[in-house]
This record gives sequence, C-alpha cells and structure tokens, in this order.
Amino acid sequence: MLIPEFPEFVPISYELRSEMHPQLPMTADGVSEFTFANLYLFRRRYQYQVARVKDKTFIISGIQPPHAPGDREQKFFCTPCAVPGRGILEELFKTHDYWKGISDSLLTPDQARMEEWGLEFTEDRDNFDYLYLRTDLADLPGKKYHKKRNLVSQFFNNYDGTWEVKPLTEELVPVALEILEKWREQKGFDGDFIAASEALTQFKGLFLQGMVYWVAGKPAGWCLGERLARGRMFAIHFEKALEEFKGIYQFINQHYAASLPKYFIHINREQDLGDEGLRQAKMTYRPCCFVRKFTAHKRQQVVFQPADSADALI
Repeated sequence: MLIPEFPEFVPISYELRSEMHPQLPMTADGVSEFTFANLYLFRRRYQYQVARVKDKTFIISGIQPPHAPGDREQKFFCTPCAVPGRGILEELFKTHDYWKGISDSLLTPDQARMEEWGLEFTEDRDNFDYLYLRTDLADLPGKKYHKKRNLVSQFFNNYDGTWEVKPLTEELVPVALEILEKWREQKGFDGDFIAASEALTQFKGLFLQGMVYWVAGKPAGWCLGERLARGRMFAIHFEKALEEFKGIYQFINQHYAASLPKYFIHINREQDLGDEGLRQAKMTYRPCCFVRKFTAHKRQQVVFQPADSADALI
C-alpha cells in the first residue's frame, strides 16, 4: 500500500487512485469533495495529503488559503469515511486548526459523545452541496421551473436543428479544451481553469464522464461529473459553456440530467462557497435538499490566573 498509516502522511498523487477510489464513492452522504478525482484535481490549491486509519477511514490534511489580505492560512483535516476515534482526533487537533466536511452520517451518531471530548460543531452553510431530483432537472416541471423552460425553449427556437451532442471521448478532449480556453477569456479570470484542464485530459483515469455540445457547428459547451453515494447520486464537477449562445447553460443542465440513467435519484451540483450570486443561481433550480456539512473546533479551555491586588475585582 502506498498510503501510510496515521500519523504519517503522503501528498495526494495519481498513483493513489487505486487505493482511494473504490472506497470514497461508497460513502453514504455523497459529499462532493470526497471523491478521488476532486481531491486529486484540487491537490495543489489545498496542498492535500493523506493518511490511513486501518479498516476505518482516510484522513485528508489540507491548507485553506487566506480569504482576504491580513488573514492567515489555516490547516484543516477531513475524515471522509468514519470518525477515527478520540485519540487520533486529539493528535490531529494538535497540528490542525479545524475538522472540515463532517457529514450527517458521521456527526449524528456520535455528536453528544464528541462534544464531551471538548469539540464544538458548527454548520458550514457555504459548503453545503445542493441536491436536485434528477427528474426535476430533466423535466423542469410545473410553475416553479417556468423561467428555466422558457430559456431552454428559446435555445431550441434559436438553434433548432443546429445543435449536436456527443459523449466525451479522448478524441474530443481538444475540443473541450478549446471551449475552456474561450470560457477563460470571456470571464477574464482563471477560476478553476487548471483543475478543469486536468479533469479533461485525465477524465478516464479519474472515472469521470460527460458530454460535449456544439451549436451551429461551433464547439459551445461541455460538462463532466461522476457517480457517488453508492451509485444513487451523480455529481456535476465542471460545466463550461460560451455565453454567446443564449440559454446554453440551461440547455446543458436539462439535457445532461435527462441523459443520465434513471437509477440516479439526485444530482449534486456542489456548493456555493458563500458567493451570493452563485447561491441565488443554485436556488433558482429549487434544490430538494442539501448535503449538510459541519466543521469542528477544539473548545478553548478558560484558564483563570490568580489576580494580584491591583487587578482584583472588588
């Protein structure tokens, strides 16, 4: 095995996929970060490292970059598959600022006991994954999806008979990369460009699948994702399109949901990261529920020092 037992860690690398991938998609909640592809593709951004607790869980260690000037980077850890035990948690909190990505299935059975260990848990709303019924995104039923149906209808009216779609293959990777380059130019920033590029060039080895879209003979968009939550859920990790084609994002969203096998109950469209515009956009698709996540900090111990006469309260 290439992954050492805790307390030793190794950086996440492509060579670890055979050890990590079979176990991570079997976690119950479907946390979008906890797939080998996601951890590998964002390994540089968060400086991910991994250790193993034998027969129990992986421990992912990462560094959260500063959110704003003056902030300090913070070190966090995640335990995707199980709570590792009190002794290991206490050791982890000696070198990490907080425990991240704690899902309901990990927290609920042991919360009271872990609070007795001195842990405080907080909802991490910015990192909740948005879940949608696959049938809702595929059919856009009822009044609540009226505006989305209109945009898809406009797309069909404007580009009737000129759009084309194919499953992503190795031969189509250059086409998807061309779209990604143009997307970056239109946006004027990189965003997740590096991760998306790697996802395309290594999609087969990372167990990803997706579609490429053309409009009027021009490459127009693509999406890429993977199955998780024991095959009941499909996560969309990347969705890129050129905005010159009105309604293209709504069309891709609807078309890809309709193309997925019926055994997928939910589509996971990941988190909003606290971006208010992104939150509003995700809410317009009417999520049926969320993959809730929590963070934990070690409770600060208050130590009372003896007061001298000058400092005494009377």
